[in-house]
Amino acid sequence: MPDYHDDLRLAHVLADAADAATMDRFKALDLKVETKPDMTPVSEADKAAEELIRGHLHRARPRDAILGEEFGIEGTGPRRWVIDPIDGTKNYVRGVPVWATLISLMEAGEDGFHPVVGVVSAPALNRRWWAAKGAGAYTGRSLTSASRLQVSKVERIADSSFAYASLSGWEEQGRLDGFLDLTRACWRTRGYGDFWPYMMVAEGSVDICAEPELSLWDMAANAIVVQEAGGKFTSLDGVSGPGGGNAAASNGLLHHELLGYLNQRY
Repeated sequence: MPDYHDDLRLAHVLADAADAATMDRFKALDLKVETKPDMTPVSEADKAAEELIRGHLHRARPRDAILGEEFGIEGTGPRRWVIDPIDGTKNYVRGVPVWATLISLMEAGEDGFHPVVGVVSAPALNRRWWAAKGAGAYTGRSLTSASRLQVSKVERIADSSFAYASLSGWEEQGRLDGFLDLTRACWRTRGYGDFWPYMMVAEGSVDICAEPELSLWDMAANAIVVQEAGGKFTSLDGVSGPGGGNAAASNGLLHHELLGYLNQRY
């Protein structure tokens, strides 16, 4: 199996640089915010962080392609860095500390690209999570000061904690009734949103989570962290990985039942 240690170290360097840039503008009274064509906000910090990461990658990995939320795709080849400079921009612009920079390296395989390295860095929470293919998932302050992540062993939906982002997307897709049935069946539900539920699944503090509509940069880093912690990360159709336009993550033991609820149509 390939060794991705150097790529993981680079991803941490990229995250360090992004953290400094985003924290410098977090809660700034003169922060500039625009509305994108899809009606979602983008701040000057989103753009600056992605430009910073791209600049580092151009110097350190000039042959690799880069896909980012704010500036699209550049380059070709079997290796592609996928960047969400600020996942949780709506939180960021309102001063809510639940946001993170997501950095993933994906490699081409027989059936498309798959994440092999992922770093999720949430500096306002003073938290970071990461993983590399075949090397496990970790959280901590640095590569040398970390604890390994492991999903929960909860085996029944009735005993599970379910995290989600919002209700609107489920309703638009005709999945709201199944979603609500799931919330009623669970022990506990919380609407944490964005990257955080996936990291809590990886930590074992939440057992299942799902979102009905996402982009690749929202999922790539989260997917490998969950998978390397022993969990499952699929589309709502059950296809493994972050390529399906939506996501369901679990400790693995509850995955089939999770998908069953979310695919109910009325």
